[in-house]
Amino acid sequence: MADTFELEIATPERLVVRETVVRAQIPGKDGYYGILPDHAALVSALGIGTLTYATAAGGTYVVAVHGGFLEVLDNHVRVLSDVAEPGVEIDVTRAQRALERASQELVNPSEGADPASALAAVMRAEARLEAHRKAQANQE
Repeated sequence: MADTFELEIATPERLVVRETVVRAQIPGKDGYYGILPDHAALVSALGIGTLTYATAAGGTYVVAVHGGFLEVLDNHVRVLSDVAEPGVEIDVTRAQRALERASQELVNPSEGADPASALAAVMRAEARLEAHRKAQANQE
C-alpha cells in the first residue's frame, strides 16, 4: 500500500503543480472527491471550486480550478483544467470586482443575459476568493 501519490495540475498554458502528496480534495461536477493513495481508477469532469492538497512534508496548498477533467490511475492524479490558479497568486481586488459584476448581473440582468453564465461567473469568483483565503490561512 502506497503512502503518497503524484498530483499534476495543468492548464493549456502551463504546468501549475507537480507534487508528491498524501491527500487531495478535488471539485468534481457533482461534488468534491477525496483522493488518498491507492484510490480506485476514476475519470470525471471538473467542477468549479478549490482544489486542496497536502504534501508528505506537512504543507497544505490550495488551487482555484474550473472546467476540465480529472483522472486517477495507479497513484497518479492528473487534473487538466481550463483555469487553475494557486491561492497565493490570486489578485484579490480583481476577484472581488469580478464577483461584484457577476452578482450585479444576477440581480439586474442585461438584455439577453444568460443567468446560468452569470451564476457560473459568481461561482468562479467565489472559488478564487476562497482559495486565496485558505492559502493565507495555511501560511499563518
